[in-house]
Amino acid sequence: MARKTTWQGLSDAELIERLDEAKDEVFKLRFQIVTGRLDNNARLKQAKKEVARAMTELRMREIQAAEALEAENV
Repeated sequence: MARKTTWQGLSDAELIERLDEAKDEVFKLRFQIVTGRLDNNARLKQAKKEVARAMTELRMREIQAAEALEAENV
């Protein structure tokens, strides 16, 4: 499981790449559930949390950038 500092230490490009990989993994795990091939159902939950962590970090960066831009314009 990735810690918060791990996500913060990534560049935007790396973070987007990890987000895409996690979304792809969720997609594949859903198919495995439907076909009955998934042995570890908890892995889907973990993958969804990875997606949420990456999206949260990206959103935090967007907010910080907007606040910095707003502070410059004041």
